Amino acid sequence: MLLRTETTTPHVDQAVKMDRMYRYQRHIYDLTRKYYLVGRDQLLQTMVINGGDRVLEVGCGTGRNLIRLAQTYRRARFYGLDASHEMLKTSQAKVARAGQQKRVTLCQGFAEDFCYQSTFGLREPFDVIFFSYSLSMIPTWREAIITALTNLRERGHLIILDFWDGRDLPSSFRTCLIKWLAQFDVYHRPELLSYLYALDVERKGRLTLTPIARRYSLLAQFERSAQRLSR
Repeated sequence: MLLRTETTTPHVDQAVKMDRMYRYQRHIYDLTRKYYLVGRDQLLQTMVINGGDRVLEVGCGTGRNLIRLAQTYRRARFYGLDASHEMLKTSQAKVARAGQQKRVTLCQGFAEDFCYQSTFGLREPFDVIFFSYSLSMIPTWREAIITALTNLRERGHLIILDFWDGRDLPSSFRTCLIKWLAQFDVYHRPELLSYLYALDVERKGRLTLTPIARRYSLLAQFERSAQRLSR
């Protein structure tokens, strides 16, 4: 496994913030998150991955998703990007224990300015890029989406799993969830869906949406078009 570092000065504060948050949480992250990061396994099961594909998770955390994918799709290559050095310590150890060092490459970096060439040393863009409950933690989420699409091959797939509006859930539960998530700087962004629809209308790609658990979360799949993307 190759662990790269690409931290630039403007992002130092964000990296420190993430490290402070996950210094201890990383040890219990997978145990606790399985109760409210609903739909992660559905995300992995619906992904179409072919032999030789390059698959990137932005905000890879403990590496849980990448390890499961690597164990299932043995001819593909997997990559993980995360802002937290502390979290990457955990993902690096987990990948090693799973024996997937040669097929999973991890990198410290930021969602809004990575590059398949300079960050990961690849010659070709990614075939699949996905965000699993990470976009709601990224203040510059629009830039993160455009950066992902820019690093995606034509007809490649961008997949986003994240919190939705919970409209069909009990209001008391929804209110408590919003307040609790805010303690971890996690926010549902109502404008995200409008932004994805706009990309579809502008023919930047083709969008499909799947609600999960009474709109607790949203699974958005976006097939990139051949059009040139602008920031």
